[in-house]
Amino acid sequence: MASHRRIVSESPATRLRLAAADGEATVVARCHRRLRGPYTGVDTVLRAVLPEAARRWPDLVEFHRVELLYGMPELADLIGPAPRTLALDSSFKERTRFFGSGMIRCMSQGVASFLIDHARRLCSCGEQPPYLVFDEVDQAEPTTQEFIALLLRRADPGQLRVAVGTAPGELPEELERSLARYAQRTNAEPEWAEPAEPAALVEAYVFGDCTGSDPAELLAYQEARPELRARLHDLRAEELERSATSWGERVGALTYHREHGSDPAGAGRLALLAAQRHCVEVGFSAAVIDLGLRGRAVTDPDVHQHDFWEFTQQAAAACIPLDRTEQSMELYLDTIQRFADPKVHMMTSYSIAMLHTRFLQPRDHDLALRWQNNAAAIASILPDPAERLTFSVFHDNGLALVEMHRGRLDRAMQLVESCIARLDTNLTDDQWRLHRSQLLYNRARLLTATGRLDEAFADYSTLVDLDPYYTDYLSERARIHRTRGDFAAALADYDRAVDLAPPFPELYYNRGTARIEAGDTKGALADFAYVLEMEPDDVDTRLARAELLLELAEFDAAAADVEAGLALRPTEPRLLCMRGTVALQRGALPEAFAALDAAVALDPAYPAALLNRAVVHYEQGRPRAAVQDLTALLDLVGDDPDVLLNRGIAYQADGLPDLALADFDHALTLPGADEPELEARRAQCRG
Repeated sequence: MASHRRIVSESPATRLRLAAADGEATVVARCHRRLRGPYTGVDTVLRAVLPEAARRWPDLVEFHRVELLYGMPELADLIGPAPRTLALDSSFKERTRFFGSGMIRCMSQGVASFLIDHARRLCSCGEQPPYLVFDEVDQAEPTTQEFIALLLRRADPGQLRVAVGTAPGELPEELERSLARYAQRTNAEPEWAEPAEPAALVEAYVFGDCTGSDPAELLAYQEARPELRARLHDLRAEELERSATSWGERVGALTYHREHGSDPAGAGRLALLAAQRHCVEVGFSAAVIDLGLRGRAVTDPDVHQHDFWEFTQQAAAACIPLDRTEQSMELYLDTIQRFADPKVHMMTSYSIAMLHTRFLQPRDHDLALRWQNNAAAIASILPDPAERLTFSVFHDNGLALVEMHRGRLDRAMQLVESCIARLDTNLTDDQWRLHRSQLLYNRARLLTATGRLDEAFADYSTLVDLDPYYTDYLSERARIHRTRGDFAAALADYDRAVDLAPPFPELYYNRGTARIEAGDTKGALADFAYVLEMEPDDVDTRLARAELLLELAEFDAAAADVEAGLALRPTEPRLLCMRGTVALQRGALPEAFAALDAAVALDPAYPAALLNRAVVHYEQGRPRAAVQDLTALLDLVGDDPDVLLNRGIAYQADGLPDLALADFDHALTLPGADEPELEARRAQCRG
């Protein structure tokens, strides 16, 4: 039976010899981060696969065009350009929408889907897909390592076989898990070529972009005179400046040679700054942090204050999507401590405010307001009128976000409306288009939150026309359709978003739930299946599919879904509750009680667990315990006619008709009450 492989050896030559011994047509991809930074190796595979795919299955390439080109725009020479978006068309100065590692993971899922679908099509034609050999993965940039982990987990080795070559040592947790579960490991002793003269070894190491694993090369490089090393780095950097055809080479090899050449504080700093800006625009969070910290190391903060601040600011922002919020705060505070520049304090105050209102736990919106007021105050007194206008609007928009989180929706709306009016009055239509679209988006969200759905719908429709590939707008408009009960229109928006966007799990989950509302259970199951193929520990999707299967009386399939989820998250109360619910539906009361009791122990305020445990208590002859659970539930959810009905029934069973009658009477005063059942129960109590 076919299997993915992990080949472990210090020597790349040994690893590749063992991979070649499998006797399959291979695509060998070197993944060392110093070659081309993020997606090094992934680009090699796509260059091998895309020409044939574009010729034979242009529909497949077109469906995945966004993700294929997003982080590797140079592949446009094979399949044509990426769709234009407001973000891509905005200058770095006017860029106020940035993405992070979550977006990159989504793009990687899309690339993996493309490779898997391409392999399936080849297999259906009786052809063997290429054997993908990713080597030097221990030295790969985190984006490539994450991609390989996803591909190993998702690809059926009977159709698309993957080999991973590494030196001994630990890898990132997700990649280690995927390799341990899906790949057979082979260990091999290294084989090295006869060593050459030291001068040749040093030159080979540098002109190999310092990626060589041969101990003789590395030793020769380390023992070479510093002036020789710097001169060779300069020569290689100049060669790359002339020949580089992709941003990847400028992010990977060029920055390394410049910072180790003869002018790290000059040419090195500028190369790192350009590379970091590119990675910021794309959303390569790990690379942004790496480049930022390296940039700080070669930059004199007194001589090049702005560059030092930019390295720091961007690295701190990139820490957030990687859940490194403490490091982010440390970097921001370091900036404030170092510099007295008003703009530095203005932008850093904004960043700290966003940490407090959006990311730190617990969130502190009042503290965020203090920091954001500081940012807005500085913006309002900037001496340059153009800067005063744009920065004041930017920071008033930040204030609006904080006020929204504080529950002051009217104040937030006033701020956003003022921002829109000031820019419309003072700017031409083509200035700051991206940020103006974000202001319109914020207004639409506030209109939705305050129940002004017609106005919100109009704003979302304007945004869809303005920036169609930013599919959040379609999803938000679909939500309004669903609120209005127009499921066909909602599904049309979701379908369009799916066609335009990379595979956001949330998008497929939302379409799946809308399909349930529209009666399309088959389509819903397909959407949920795709989400769980991409992200098996997505609890919301796991629960939604289990609930749907339960409604379809497919108890075994529902139970299997729950157990698969619990294997990944054994202490998730919602999954334990669903385990109990499935067992309850099957009549397995002891099993149901054990699961529901465990769920309540983990989350005493989880309504579904309390309700279903009350049912089990009642069915097992413990009406008083059922009353206790239902009382706790009412304390959580407030007056609910169905819960009152059930508690009244439990009171009846416990021999307390007066209390039962009080619950039935109260329930009848509430909207949505089951009046025939309540009247029948009242009659029983009085009889």
